[in-house]
Amino acid sequence: MITPTVQQSGVGPSFRVGDERLIKLTANAGQKVGALLTKQGRPDGVLRVAVVGGGCSGLQYKMDLQDRPANRDFLVESAGTKVVVDPKSALYVTGSELDYVDALKDGGFKVKNPNAATSCSCGESFSA
Repeated sequence: MITPTVQQSGVGPSFRVGDERLIKLTANAGQKVGALLTKQGRPDGVLRVAVVGGGCSGLQYKMDLQDRPANRDFLVESAGTKVVVDPKSALYVTGSELDYVDALKDGGFKVKNPNAATSCSCGESFSA
């Protein structure tokens, strides 16, 4: 699941390479993230998936597009997209699948998380 720490060309952050057992993207999610990264002018960028406190159930997902992994991140390539997760968030997202639904009602990014004990009725937060 995790390989040793990688440091690119001796300069910059060190990160660990993981696999899809940490987090997996569907083809739809990979295409959407790729399009968003290209639109922002960073086709080699990454999607950061984090878990933060908040929401109805206590925890919620935070997603952000960034240029590269940060120090101590896990880097996973899935559906042609680079995804980074910090070590604390990895505890909550391991085994999750990120999907993208293109619909007017209930559309957007959706996380299927086997670690979520409960989730709120709006589907935006969870507890573990």
